Amino acid sequence: MPFGPLRLDDGRIRFRLWAPAQRAPKLQISDDRAEYVLPMDPCGDGWFECVTNRARTGQTYCFRLDSGLAVPDPASRFQPRDAHGPSELIDPHAYRWRHEDWRGRPWREAVIYELHVGSFSPEGTYQGVIKRLDHLVELGITAIELMPVADFPGRRNWGYDGVLPFAPDSAYGRPEDLKALIDAAHAHGLMLFLDVVYNHFGPDGNYLNAYAPSFFTPRHHTPWGEAINFDDDDSATVRAYFIHNALYWLEEYRFDGLRLDAVHAIRDDSEPHVLTALAEAVRGRF
Repeated sequence: MPFGPLRLDDGRIRFRLWAPAQRAPKLQISDDRAEYVLPMDPCGDGWFECVTNRARTGQTYCFRLDSGLAVPDPASRFQPRDAHGPSELIDPHAYRWRHEDWRGRPWREAVIYELHVGSFSPEGTYQGVIKRLDHLVELGITAIELMPVADFPGRRNWGYDGVLPFAPDSAYGRPEDLKALIDAAHAHGLMLFLDVVYNHFGPDGNYLNAYAPSFFTPRHHTPWGEAINFDDDDSATVRAYFIHNALYWLEEYRFDGLRLDAVHAIRDDSEPHVLTALAEAVRGRF
């Protein structure tokens, strides 16, 4: 995936940031013992990167903009201190899946239960859902559609104000807890779908305009304000961001499918439409 940290074959970690409005952003890595601020090298088309042997799983990191503002990784896999805090370096391969042979169910068998993690159980967590999967099976449910879990500011949200699409919100648990829920659902014969929002970002905690204003375009408007840029200058990176997000949830988390929110508000006058490109990318992998 071109977005987010990547562990290289030699053990070093590569961090990348698309920041076409910045001159010299920096990478800041922190843990209980030390804090490092490292320069990032420009590598063309608005991208900056830093490859370092100082990073390890569990540390937090952020990007320091030219102004000194600290921002989370737009492809953060986890935000332990919420949307305004630093990102956590996650090992995407650490979880050991127990049901590798799961292949889903025929669509004709789908009886879908739309589920909000925060309100479904007293715990309001992924683990709380796991404890009640038997109940859903007894009801005759064969598939769960999770309402959006992308990181949002605060502890309570319906999910449609997400600002970090790659980071499951910490209010519900850690990434491994979400993977455990998906694993457990498959053990119960349940498909698991995820509701994703690709038509806007929430108003609080979205820092993209500070370093990549071309993520948005004045060509279109949505009920939530300025539209995401799928067809204007610099749109190739924006399109790739969302296409890779879809692949990320399907590959790294093994969701059975995605429900795309309010597709009528995904404005794109180019060819192919970003939704067509996304569908083709998914079909090319599965």
